[in-house]
Formats: sequence, structure tokens, C-alpha cells
Amino acid sequence: MLSTIELDGAHFTADSLIGLTEYSHLLVVFHMHMVPEERVLRAAAHPRGNPAWPRVGVFAQRKKDRPNRIGVSVCELLRVEGLSVHVKALDAIDGTPILDIKPHVREFMPDSSRVRQPDWQTELMKNYYGSSHPAL
Repeated sequence: MLSTIELDGAHFTADSLIGLTEYSHLLVVFHMHMVPEERVLRAAAHPRGNPAWPRVGVFAQRKKDRPNRIGVSVCELLRVEGLSVHVKALDAIDGTPILDIKPHVREFMPDSSRVRQPDWQTELMKNYYGSSHPAL
């Protein structure tokens, strides 16, 4: 899944992206603007509506129907061209307002061998981007 983030030339110049290509991955913060208020989850539910997975609270899953409608995605930086940032595996739909772009820094992440998650989450993510890819 390839995406292009277009910065608004009325607010930014290409200088705002200087040095970004030194990083392999980005943390992109975005507004899930298409989630209507009545769909916002404030309690517990089965992830993806799958009754085979346990009912868990909104803060124990990564649903788009979040109370604050803020999403985050770590994606691979492919290239920068002017005010265009080309990425792979951005977990947002076309036209989503981008709030911030930050370099993904490994020191901010825990050692992956110490990260734990429930089995249902691993199952849900197994083919999330179409196939397993250890790069992200």
C-alpha cells in the first residue's frame, strides 16, 4: 500500500522536510475525519466484530472509531519530492488530514522481544497489509 502525503504549500516549504530522508520510517499522526460521532466506541466490543475474539475496551484495541479520532501509523519512507512525502504502509484512507509527521526513532520503541500482545491481536494483524512484512 503506497501513499503520498502532500504538505500544504501555503503553510510549509520544502525546507520543512530537509533531513527527513535520513530516516527509514516515519510516525504519522492523522485525524480520522470520516468517523461519525454515533460510531465512536466508548466501551468494550469484539475487535472487528468477531465474536471469536474477546470483548475488550476501546483503549485495548486500535479501532478507527476512537473517542478522539486520532490515528497514528508507522510507515516506511520511500522518498521526498518537494512537498510530497511518499510512504509505504500508511494506515489511513485517501484524503485523511495529516496532523504531524515525525521521524520514527528506534530508541523510542521498546525492545520487540519485550513487547507482548494477546493472540487475537497477532491473528488480526497477520495479513493486515496484504502479507506479513517484518520491515514494519
